[in-house]
Amino acid sequence: MQALADFFTSPLAFPFMVRGLVASALVGALCAVMGTYVVLRGLAFFGDALAHAILPGVAVGYLTTAGDRRSLFWWGLGTAILVALGIGAVSKRGRLKEDTAIGVVFAGMFALGIALISTVRGYAVELVHFLFGNVLGVSTHDLVLIGAFGGAALLVVLLFYKEFLVISFDPDLAATLRLPTAFLRQLLLVLIAVTVVVSLKTVGVALMLAMLVTPAATAYLLVKRFSWMMAVGAGLGALSGVLGLYLSYWTGIASGAAIVLVATGLFLLVLLSRLPRGGGA
Repeated sequence: MQALADFFTSPLAFPFMVRGLVASALVGALCAVMGTYVVLRGLAFFGDALAHAILPGVAVGYLTTAGDRRSLFWWGLGTAILVALGIGAVSKRGRLKEDTAIGVVFAGMFALGIALISTVRGYAVELVHFLFGNVLGVSTHDLVLIGAFGGAALLVVLLFYKEFLVISFDPDLAATLRLPTAFLRQLLLVLIAVTVVVSLKTVGVALMLAMLVTPAATAYLLVKRFSWMMAVGAGLGALSGVLGLYLSYWTGIASGAAIVLVATGLFLLVLLSRLPRGGGA
């Protein structure tokens, strides 16, 4: 029992570990809530593309601010929102399917980001943190940003819960009720964009999609009601973040990868437990 207690309490002696645990729990819960819409609306490609498409914004921010890390969040946030709105506009006005519009915007923005980064010397370390996350480098300022923007996103979801539910499950009913479906759809894309940006410090671009999809998909296997799917997914996301960071601390593997591995492990456990058992007549 003492060994188990030391496993959980020893890392808490380090302030950076405490901040990392809080950030991981917050990000895990937020990603799972927004991931519920990503899973049910088939927006996984959008989430992945958005995470990569903010690369040029971060690169420009790095170039114009002489590497000021705090400003990179705002550059990333602004780029993410513009990309989200741009994808919505291209898919609507260009009469293209949404996945096609996502592919076009994603490829162009990602290529631009790579081109900009290739002109910067000494950006390799920052790029690694951006791609794979650096939750142990989370500062108090980062926690404030995660809490503020994550809390604001959750508040908007709460305020528009019924409207988002209708446009997600019954677009025809939404039209009948004369809901502003275009506005609500764009708002949902912006909320996903905000979620992606506040989560990058924790899991990075490369693993962002996993935290948006995996806890929500696990909850989908466990419960039927949409509200319960959100709640259970949030719990699983927060648990994945905390356990993943402990796994990273004790094994020395990358924190973002550890968090995603725990989330994936929980998904596989639930999936295997729900498979029909063989045998019997």
